[in-house]
Amino acid sequence: MNEILGIIIAAIISWLNFVIIDTYLGLPEEPGVKGADNVARSIKERGGDLSGGFFQGNILCSPDASAGTLIASIGVMVLGLNGGILAAFLVYIGNRLCADPGYAGTTGALTMTVIVYLLSKYAGFEPIMFVVGMVIAIFTIQGLHHPTSTKLLGKIAKKFNRYTELE
Repeated sequence: MNEILGIIIAAIISWLNFVIIDTYLGLPEEPGVKGADNVARSIKERGGDLSGGFFQGNILCSPDASAGTLIASIGVMVLGLNGGILAAFLVYIGNRLCADPGYAGTTGALTMTVIVYLLSKYAGFEPIMFVVGMVIAIFTIQGLHHPTSTKLLGKIAKKFNRYTELE
């Protein structure tokens, strides 16, 4: 497979994996860990969306599906299927260390382990494509423009009926 095309497709798959899981498991509804509230309110003051800000704050302060997706991609690249499972275990431990009550990171790591393993085994992808793709996916949410990305995340949260009721 062409590397550039593979990275683009991997970035889209990775983005969908972590955004859908994190949204479905409620990251936009409220701050799950300390610090997430500060991040969200700071972004809102700059014209962003509070629910999207909670999403960003939660993934910044605790290993949620974005971290799980990236670490699983690296795990599969290094150790194959066992590496992805090990990555999910490490993300689970990280969640407990952060006093995060959720399982978005572990879920993201497990789903991405299966995705990367199957696509690398049967569809011509290389696991490194998902590592690079996930870095790009995280950059689109955390690195470009917080107010704009939080508005997109807020719209997605509304569609999933996970929009915050906090003010």
